[in-house]
Amino acid sequence: MKAKSWITICLSMSLLLMFSAPVLAQGVIKIGGVYPLSGNIASTGLDCKRGVDLAVDIINGKYGKDLDLPMAKTGGLPNLGGAKLEVVYADTKGEPKNGMSETERLITQEKVVAIIGAYQSSVTKTASQATERLKVPYVCSDSSSPTLTERNFKYFFRVSPHDAIFARDWFQFLKDVEKKTGKKIATVAILYENTEFGSNVGKYARKYAEEFGYKVVADISYAANATDVTSEVGNLIKSKPDVLMHASYITDAILFTKTFKEMGFAPKGILTMAGYIEPGYLPAVKADGSNIIVRSTFALDLGKKKPLVTKVSQLFKKKYGIDMSENAARSFMAPFVLADAFNRAKSTNSEAVVKALLETNIPGSQVIYPWKGIKFDPQSHQNIYAQGGLVQVQNQQYVTVWPFASAAKDVVWPFPGWKGRK
Repeated sequence: MKAKSWITICLSMSLLLMFSAPVLAQGVIKIGGVYPLSGNIASTGLDCKRGVDLAVDIINGKYGKDLDLPMAKTGGLPNLGGAKLEVVYADTKGEPKNGMSETERLITQEKVVAIIGAYQSSVTKTASQATERLKVPYVCSDSSSPTLTERNFKYFFRVSPHDAIFARDWFQFLKDVEKKTGKKIATVAILYENTEFGSNVGKYARKYAEEFGYKVVADISYAANATDVTSEVGNLIKSKPDVLMHASYITDAILFTKTFKEMGFAPKGILTMAGYIEPGYLPAVKADGSNIIVRSTFALDLGKKKPLVTKVSQLFKKKYGIDMSENAARSFMAPFVLADAFNRAKSTNSEAVVKALLETNIPGSQVIYPWKGIKFDPQSHQNIYAQGGLVQVQNQQYVTVWPFASAAKDVVWPFPGWKGRK
């Protein structure tokens, strides 16, 4: 054989080993998880982490034919020699700068081949700028700002719905309530924390209020780390809205709930996002959380129509001793999407994984949400099947109340006020 041919063969073998050795030799695929594991919303980051860790347990284990989730039956990724997923976590501390630097560190030092996280949209925004620059896939299940999938990024994909979808749901719900009760709703107040998440909710709430024919009588932004909100609640009381629409994180959700009660603010309905569905919210406010309505992608009562939800929820409770929450459920799917893409690509090479992500077509029977499945728009990389719903706090549980056709219980409307609560 000619020397030139030997050189070509040796180069080809070297390249093959370069891309396959980390997976095939060690049997491990490292992905990075960026979450707020300290700071004001550390409890949220921990909850997201629980969902991710359970997903990885299922992917790496053998759960038999009864658990219809991607890779659940194979004990790892069959097309990559049974390789297992390993998540290397980084603490963003809830700060966009930390999100970016920790993502860079995970990629350049820890040698992760993909990123998931980061819950807060402002942090995901900077973390995904790092992955785009370093050409590493990012699968997001936790952040909902619409702008994240409006940047024409090649490496960023989102599984869950965004806030334009959720904001529109608020107004469609109001129209459905009017039809159901025969009573007119005319005015809304919009209240939101002032980072990437809340500001975009405010933007889309204003848009859909006009589109659906509701008058906005108050439009109030505030700092998410506020320690006193009596001024904001005072302005809400003066505006006399029929309905409040509030986008928050957990600490401000707790603070506003207590202040609403103290100051007697009780509109016909309180529609909310994010903070009001955290595991720490109801233990902090107890009965004062009753009858508040929250946007959601998940509820335990979905298991009545979809047994997979109950099976996964039982595994979660067995592992952690608590019920699976909406945040844990949203984070749960990102590792499956990546594992499915790695397996079909038969590689962890970024370009091969991006191609596989674009070809993702996970059926609705293999997700724990009431969706048709997971399939990404070729331009925006937003899951085209992602949709929201509304749950309401009833008897200290989150129950599905909208869409009405799939409700587990009737919605309590109007909001009955604060009298008699302990």
